[in-house]
Amino acid sequence: MHAGTKRIESNFEYLRKLFIMPDSPDKFIEFGIELLEMIHVFFQKEAGIHSSITLPQLSGIFDQTAIPESPMLIKDVLSEIKSKIIDHSVKVGSPCYIGHMTSAIPYFMILIEMIIAALNQNQVKIETAKASSFVERELLAWLHRLVFNRRDSFYERHIHNPGVALGNVTSDGTIGNLTALFVAREKALPPDDGFAGARAEGMAKALQHYGVKRAVVIVSARGHYSIRKAANILGIGEENVITISVDSGNRMDIRKLRKRLRVLDPRYGGDSRVIAIVGIAGTTETGNIDRLDVMEEIAHEAGVHFHVDASWGGPALLAEEYRGLFRGIEKADSVTIDAHKLLYCPMSMGMVLFRSEKDLNAIKHSSQYIIRRNSVDTGRFTVEGSRSFTCLKPWASLKIIGREGYGLLFRQARRNTDIFKKILEKYGNFECLNHPELFILTYRFIPVDVKERLLCWNREAAASAEKRKTFEKGIARVNRLMNAFTVKLHKELRRDDSTFVSRTTLESTRYRPHHIVVLRAVLINPLTTGQYLEEIAATQNRIALQLWQEFAPAYGRMAEEVGGSIPYQMLESCRIL
Repeated sequence: MHAGTKRIESNFEYLRKLFIMPDSPDKFIEFGIELLEMIHVFFQKEAGIHSSITLPQLSGIFDQTAIPESPMLIKDVLSEIKSKIIDHSVKVGSPCYIGHMTSAIPYFMILIEMIIAALNQNQVKIETAKASSFVERELLAWLHRLVFNRRDSFYERHIHNPGVALGNVTSDGTIGNLTALFVAREKALPPDDGFAGARAEGMAKALQHYGVKRAVVIVSARGHYSIRKAANILGIGEENVITISVDSGNRMDIRKLRKRLRVLDPRYGGDSRVIAIVGIAGTTETGNIDRLDVMEEIAHEAGVHFHVDASWGGPALLAEEYRGLFRGIEKADSVTIDAHKLLYCPMSMGMVLFRSEKDLNAIKHSSQYIIRRNSVDTGRFTVEGSRSFTCLKPWASLKIIGREGYGLLFRQARRNTDIFKKILEKYGNFECLNHPELFILTYRFIPVDVKERLLCWNREAAASAEKRKTFEKGIARVNRLMNAFTVKLHKELRRDDSTFVSRTTLESTRYRPHHIVVLRAVLINPLTTGQYLEEIAATQNRIALQLWQEFAPAYGRMAEEVGGSIPYQMLESCRIL
């Protein structure tokens, strides 16, 4: 019990009233206004992205190890939520927060979340989710048509056919990817002549029956870590997720994919059964899209399930100008999409869609007390059991915003990506390190003279076999120094806290095979304007220039030790620093 809070005598009548809908909405209005005011104040504060409280201080606030004994008044708990939680939450909706795939959401989502909580439907079974089950099926039909675009008759026949499912609503993309690979595993290791299938008998007997040593999943080096988690859970093993390196556009190297498939194939001396090939439509780190059409052809030729992880990029299909980037996705066997990313819904909800309405029968299950074999329950086809009515969020959003509205949002995100890239290039001492397709830009601060020296060393290494090792070693040393600088710069930007970008490490830049630490901007927030982007770049430039004074001496020593010449014009341009 905290000071200032009123102790309530615990009795059943008091508890019963908590579960009864009030006779009038006055109480809802009273608490609703108070809650909205708290949220409004939170977003209007001029303070930084994060509160000034430290992590140790936060742990001191939430340090009670015993469950509360006595009841508290709702208003007292709301007050505690404000001071302990809201005041110290991250302002992910800020126009200066461009570091992750979490962004501002439409205000009507607060109302939708209230409806979801109030109705408390459980999507596992029609008895606990009557109308909401049909909402879910309609939403899945919308997204299925968006991705696969089957004939009208297909959707008329299957939208509410209880014997099949076009997909699942999942808690997130991780469960979506798990579901897709679960289905792929069952298709790759099905029941066969005395063998009941992997699902029934397990992976060890499945591999023995099919005469292979392991099952594998193939994905690019940009693949999301959820693929490894799924392989772990499904008994495939994380070590059997084979990553194929990417090209300069962060797309899977097709030549290496073909070569690896041949090595794995038992017909050519391999020892593996390929469960699935995974294409990516919007890589998490760089927003790029694999060559889905070519990958689908390769998977089809090999008789392998082709899954597309479009958790990030999938909703961009709503805008016609982006559809060409996804060529081939309509032939995929399964596709994952997240609603809490480019559909601008609150955390968290994903979807996995299957081109064939029969695929989810591979994991269909039943129980005596719920999801019975001949029921119409959607839970028969899902990995998850109880699920909330989260599909109401994208269902409502697609109606309120519409395809045209989403197209406008994506065009603004594209403009912001281009604007930010131009602003960084204007400064001269930033270096963009990917080719943005879907609103993600990776870059680093690098003084002009350092950038030009690296280019000169690279040219001289190519021109002189005698000095190649020296120059290549110099390039590696400078990039390691710049990596350390970027890590420290990112920490300084966090400390400044007026803006936020994230950080990752890429091996696919122009400096390959060197791994380069980069800053990562996700430019989807519709509240972010060119003016904010100017402020973000100016802040980063100012802090970076100050920090560089600490690293410049070490760089100077490296440059002197390695040698090599920089043209006079380049040196003149460096004097701005």
